[in-house]
Amino acid sequence: MWNKHPKALPYLFLSEMWERFGYYLMIGIFTLYLKDVEAGFAMTEKEASDLYGTFIALVFLTPFIGGLIADRYFGYKKSIIFGGILMGIGYFMMGIHNITILYVAMTFVILGNGFFKPNISTLLGNFYSKQEYKDKKDEGYNIFYMGINVGAFICNFFGAALQILLGWQYAFMAAGIGMFIGVLVFVLGSKHYQGYDQKKGTQEGDMPFYKIVLFILLPSVIFGIIGWMLKGVTSEANPDAYIFGSDSTDAFIFACIPVIFFYASLYFKAKPEDKRPIGALLSIFAVVILFWAVFKLNGSALTTWADRYTDRQITGTTEKVFNGLKLAKEVDFKKDSVELYDASFRLQKENGVVKKVVDYPVYFRNVAQEKLPEENSKVSLWATNLSQSINPGWVIILTPLVVAFFTFLRSRKKEPSTPTKIAFGLLISALSVLVMVAAVKMGGNGSEKVSVWWLVANYGIITIGELFLSPMGLSVVSKLSPTNITSLMMGGWFLSTSIGNKLSGVLASMWDTYEDKTDFFWINFSLLIFATVLMFVLLKQLNKVMQEKGIN
Repeated sequence: MWNKHPKALPYLFLSEMWERFGYYLMIGIFTLYLKDVEAGFAMTEKEASDLYGTFIALVFLTPFIGGLIADRYFGYKKSIIFGGILMGIGYFMMGIHNITILYVAMTFVILGNGFFKPNISTLLGNFYSKQEYKDKKDEGYNIFYMGINVGAFICNFFGAALQILLGWQYAFMAAGIGMFIGVLVFVLGSKHYQGYDQKKGTQEGDMPFYKIVLFILLPSVIFGIIGWMLKGVTSEANPDAYIFGSDSTDAFIFACIPVIFFYASLYFKAKPEDKRPIGALLSIFAVVILFWAVFKLNGSALTTWADRYTDRQITGTTEKVFNGLKLAKEVDFKKDSVELYDASFRLQKENGVVKKVVDYPVYFRNVAQEKLPEENSKVSLWATNLSQSINPGWVIILTPLVVAFFTFLRSRKKEPSTPTKIAFGLLISALSVLVMVAAVKMGGNGSEKVSVWWLVANYGIITIGELFLSPMGLSVVSKLSPTNITSLMMGGWFLSTSIGNKLSGVLASMWDTYEDKTDFFWINFSLLIFATVLMFVLLKQLNKVMQEKGIN
């Protein structure tokens, strides 16, 4: 697999694998940790989802500035190493149970990802700019993307075992160790990066950095503060008068306005030959926001589905294996003092304090009567965060098949263009949501738990859509971007991811407001179908731009 690709690919593959090991381990337990009444912060679904959405949004917003600094000042190698170290420190700090330190740790991860994420993708793209590798760029990004998912798959097993054996803090420490291994692997491959890591510096017509600070970053901060303070109409349903669901969401949306304006200005100020490629990229960025809004529910609403609505009990050989590997928790079926949830699994608080009641553990609330265990017996439940390994597991299985499929089409000169792949990726992703609609129906809208196979099927279908879309997005940015702003445009791709991530948090925070959970999933389906229609409308123009550039 490696022979026909640049020698740097294995190092970048393994660096990204270990970086994603740390990131997805952390993300897999993040909302569970926030909602843990005993050892976490006892947040409600809305509170945890809102913080999760803001966090992953900011994680993907900072690549905008990280890519810019790498392009002009640091170069890619220094930026990647610096970003990786910051993220590793942040993961270690997350294990300290203090809300202030948690926010500081999140800031380290947010800044670190800004330097790491866009620049390792751009560095990889630089190798495929050579004529001998140009026709293998999509394949190279698919292989790279598989590295991401190998890390994302294995990390949750470590996270589950460490959390069960030692506690949350040790799981976060494992994320930090994974990140530092990724940095070490990247450094070991340094000799292969020579000639591809040169910073481009400021080009003629580029906006000076001080102007970016004055006219983009500073206004973003000011707009964010305005968004935080600005209030809408107070009502019984919205007593705090948020405009878009929470103060943090209001602040984020307002803060994005100057950054979006900056990317629009790139188009209007571009050289004539760069105008159409930049316009094509900005169109793609706008459309894929809705994909990320639904896809990133894996760490929030779908984790809640796995925790509350999925049958996680294991027996027999499976139970012995999972208990032996510390991937399952034993729960007593007996009444005790437990946190109080209402009929829709909403955590009940009074003056910020969690209410308690004498009852069975909440897991048994919607177990079918005939499946309830005997009084005072123990049952084994696989760890909820293991559901986060289903999607990357599918990526590992399906990536070679998708690569082979497109290689087959290419050999017959029938391979679709990158924008066409993205369009079909959106359509396939929309179909995955219908699986969850059916799952809700099968479970009587949460009155009974359903099989984990519904999640497996949902993730399997959306993974095909993801493989058509996500690595193709990275590829098309490196193909169409003007050479002097490649990292900046890669930052634009991550900006669209950021906005989608925040929208995902907004969607997830509304989970408790839907009495009928099918309505929640129908909203997601509608968003993806809307994005699909938009992409197919734009397809003719996008393909025309690709042809003008002589690329596919």
